[in-house]
Amino acid sequence: MKRGVNKILSYRILLAVVACIAGLNAHAQDRGVLRDVDSVAVRGEDTLTAVQLSQISVLASRVPIVWHKQARMVSSINAAAISSSPSQSINDLLKYSASVDVRQRGPIGAQTDVGIRGGNSEQAAILLNGINISDPQTAHNSFDLPLSVLQVEGIDILEGPSGKITGSSSLLGAVNVRTHISDVNRLLVNAETGSYGYLSVGFKYDFVGLNNSEPQFKNSISASYTRSDGYSRSEAGHLNMDYKTLKAFYEGQYRDDDVQVSWYAGLSNKDWGSNRFYAAAYDEQFEHTFKSFTAVQAHNLKGRLTISPSLYWNHTNDRFELFRNNPDAYPFNYHKTNVYGANLNNYFKWAGGTTAFGGEIRNEDLLSGNLGEPLSKPRHIKGTDRNYEYGLNRTNTSFFLEHNVITESFTVSAALLAIKNSWAEMDMKVYPSADLSLALLGNGDNRLRLFASYNSSLRMPSVTELYYSVGGHKADKHLKPEEVKALEGGLRFSSATVTSSASIFRNRMTNLIDWIRSTAEGDEAVWQSVNFGKIKSTGILLQTSWTPDFHASAFNLKRINLAYSYIDQRTRETAGIQSMYTLEYLRHKFIASADIEIVPSVLLSLFWRFQDRTGTYTTTAGEVKPYKAYSILDARLSYLWKHFTFYAEGNNLTGITYYDHGSIPQPGFWFISGVKFTF
Repeated sequence: MKRGVNKILSYRILLAVVACIAGLNAHAQDRGVLRDVDSVAVRGEDTLTAVQLSQISVLASRVPIVWHKQARMVSSINAAAISSSPSQSINDLLKYSASVDVRQRGPIGAQTDVGIRGGNSEQAAILLNGINISDPQTAHNSFDLPLSVLQVEGIDILEGPSGKITGSSSLLGAVNVRTHISDVNRLLVNAETGSYGYLSVGFKYDFVGLNNSEPQFKNSISASYTRSDGYSRSEAGHLNMDYKTLKAFYEGQYRDDDVQVSWYAGLSNKDWGSNRFYAAAYDEQFEHTFKSFTAVQAHNLKGRLTISPSLYWNHTNDRFELFRNNPDAYPFNYHKTNVYGANLNNYFKWAGGTTAFGGEIRNEDLLSGNLGEPLSKPRHIKGTDRNYEYGLNRTNTSFFLEHNVITESFTVSAALLAIKNSWAEMDMKVYPSADLSLALLGNGDNRLRLFASYNSSLRMPSVTELYYSVGGHKADKHLKPEEVKALEGGLRFSSATVTSSASIFRNRMTNLIDWIRSTAEGDEAVWQSVNFGKIKSTGILLQTSWTPDFHASAFNLKRINLAYSYIDQRTRETAGIQSMYTLEYLRHKFIASADIEIVPSVLLSLFWRFQDRTGTYTTTAGEVKPYKAYSILDARLSYLWKHFTFYAEGNNLTGITYYDHGSIPQPGFWFISGVKFTF
């Protein structure tokens, strides 16, 4: 059986390689998958020029770099891909990226852990318009974003260590969610319903102020409400995977000839039945989170020195109930987190290239009922008769220096990141990185490029990893920061119809943090947070996107995407050990998708993914079982009529039972239909 699976995988790998090579000979035409048009000022050879955001890499460097010249692997989910995918949340969109591991506990964004290149969710930084919104309490809640898919203009995924961009929050990658305000007044309204009592309604309204026929003030406001009964019940017959979420987001922008200022405010209020999310023995867990996000960014558009400051405040309230609505059976856990940050990014162009410098101060303050050090003065928990008895406050200070030499033929970038954290009296440490991109064939956007990079980074332990010592868990407050040194190289080709890449990476990770337990101790085994030794990881990533310039067969084939990721992690500390994260990763992930215009205005989008995960999980009966490989087919059929888009979506069309995390089965076939109005 195993040999048969390996044979199938070999054919799939071969197919991806052939697709990448075939793409090198494709004909040129407009790809038709660019994001909505907007522009930023990018310093050219002599003057500032307007360049479409769709051509700018926002994660690869501290200075703006035209997409085809970047020297890092940054993949993007653009507006066209978002509108055609059968996804109901931002989390769902990431399923169709080969390098991203989306581990759902509950569907449609109820709770999702997102990892990159074999890492767990704690090792990936989450950004919103470049602002770090990672949750220092636990990464389980990092994707409680205060906005719906309606507000999203694109998602960028930086693959590999990104410390020089995100500071101490990232070890193996970063996800940046971008929003957008239209240059014209526009209203979008969306409503959809489906299986398991699913209902979602939302709107987005863009409105601008005009001065001399140019919009200087732009505003966007959106809100959404989503709910579902869930697809399972507890043993007592109660709903235990139901959820409801209210989200609202406001974005404003001012721009003139000299400066651009953007400001944001958002909130997310979410309740969900947590089934057996955190402990297999309890099937009526429940959780409530409230999150707010406030930030302001600015940068000047003239002058030799570009100065880009930003200020932000992330706030979270979290309440966990081991027994839903029953605090007498077990006291609820309460946590309150405030993160304050100030970031300054500057760069200037001179004869030797472009130099960037700056830094960030980020303060993380947590109040908790059970996490952290004892407080000298307890704080009252609003709405209860209890107090926060514990807490932790730490400040991360980082400085960076980066220099880039960017020409049509090559890009060279070198950077130093210096970091000091007040937690555990950590000393200042320096992490270097270097990136290279070299044009081999072609010209302009139609290029075959060689790229190579060396990057190092770190990740501070979350408060949960440091202090969660209840319910069969024993944390270690003396955990060391995780560190990684990574090498990567590959080829990337782009033309008007094809983008293809092939890369190989090697990560050497030390002091990796994981929750592990001994299988020899059986039911008495305790999950312990540890620095899990040294791990070496090797991976390859192959991907290609093709937009044909002719009608394929009887249908109009609009787009084909193929991608394959393979990862192999080696560690010596595996005998008799069950891992919660480090030894559980996607060894194989294959993605295939296509957009087909059946008749004018009728589009069929198909998405297929194959995933094979290493590691084991414990069933509700106490059995330790390996994860099984599975394939999922999703589809979306849409019809555009005037200002309306009508659509029907099916997730998991074959209705298979599969597991992303532990012993929590994911839903079978899920049907959704909806309508979107644009005016």
